[in-house]
Amino acid sequence: MGRPPVPLLSTERIASEALELVNATGGFTIPELARRLAVSPSSLYNHVSGRDQIVELLRERAMSEVTLPEDSPERAWQDTLADIMRSYRRSFARYPRLIPLLTIHAVNSRQAFVMYNATAETLRRAGFGAADSLRIITLMDNFVLGSALDLAAPDEPWHAGADVGPDLAAALATGAPKPARADDAFEWGLAVLLRGLTVGHTSASG
Repeated sequence: MGRPPVPLLSTERIASEALELVNATGGFTIPELARRLAVSPSSLYNHVSGRDQIVELLRERAMSEVTLPEDSPERAWQDTLADIMRSYRRSFARYPRLIPLLTIHAVNSRQAFVMYNATAETLRRAGFGAADSLRIITLMDNFVLGSALDLAAPDEPWHAGADVGPDLAAALATGAPKPARADDAFEWGLAVLLRGLTVGHTSASG
């Protein structure tokens, strides 16, 4: 019998099957993945070094649609940072069940570092020190990933009932249908975040 025209396994196929498992169950194991691919677990190691590499392949998928804006000394750093965060959120919102898995693994993805490097360079040009840049990048991750998860929430994420007080009920009544509520909260929060960073930066350098 001749050799098959294409390999039975590839990193792309392994990542696709792992992503299907995560979307269905929230995670994956090497034995589960091997069963789905109808191969032995040892066969996977001919293509990937182990589970950590597969997780980073999934991170690449999640970040594959992050686009970086043109940055220049003439452009306000706030606009550049806002564009990065919007793109980051849109890209991750496609795979909300990946987010908990990815956050427990240290980042080791080329695509991720392209974004983080661009963010750090933008903050350095804006005059932020290294410690503040790390704080801002951490804050960006927390805000963006939480907001991406919010896009996967039910249309009515809070049940109305006897435990809901009148003030909360009045607030909930203003909520728009999905995804408008999440988008509105993200843009409002982004404006608050950038305004706070601007004021704090101006005060520190003044």
